[in-house]
Amino acid sequence: MKKVAFITGGASGLGKVISSMFAKEGYNLVITYYKSQEEAYKLKKKLEDNYNSKVLILKCDLSKEEDIKEVKEEALKNFEKIDVLVNNASVEINKEFNQKTKKNFMYTLEVNLVGTFLISRYIADEMYKNKYGKIINISSNNAIDKNDPITLEYDASKVGIISMTHNFALEYAPFVNVNAVAPGWITTDKILLENNNLDGKLLEEESKNILLHRFATPEDVANLVLFLASDKSSYINSEVIKIDGGSY
Repeated sequence: MKKVAFITGGASGLGKVISSMFAKEGYNLVITYYKSQEEAYKLKKKLEDNYNSKVLILKCDLSKEEDIKEVKEEALKNFEKIDVLVNNASVEINKEFNQKTKKNFMYTLEVNLVGTFLISRYIADEMYKNKYGKIINISSNNAIDKNDPITLEYDASKVGIISMTHNFALEYAPFVNVNAVAPGWITTDKILLENNNLDGKLLEEESKNILLHRFATPEDVANLVLFLASDKSSYINSEVIKIDGGSY
């Protein structure tokens, strides 16, 4: 029976590449989106046309618990089980420090941290019943050893995800492996694509602070996610793995 991977925010950016790599490996997929509906259904067609995978597309606002319950139930109705959960979806509001508001901060935490908590709990409960599951949380190297006041609330949410990774691993042992990956700069980052608050010179300087002298491709990160979802990583649990090219 084919394994099922549930990927939040799996229709665009890094999530799109993760979804594609899981489909290529033969997984059936549940992909959630919030705004990118057209992109999500184009991806579904592409993956089903090119790989032997069934793809379920579901809209989900991670700041709403009722949405989270509904997508979990719909996923189980279609596939009966979920083997892998990739918590990829997140929001990032880039504003100067003195322009940040409580509303911005709370919304970021609701989506990135509370939303990840709720969907992980609902799905991990099912995994525990089945005595098998893998959860991979996308954190950030900003949560470990990088700081930037422009991304203050985003970074705080990613620190929380690291703590939650350890606690979920403890709660759902020994049947569910829960790990996190902490990427640095990725070439699909919205902040790069939109050139918000950054110029070419600063980007060049940032790359010099990476031992490999380049930003990660989404494939670099997706390969690690795929490994953690596989049985090859069966003895890796409650870990946070940086993937930033050796940033300093």
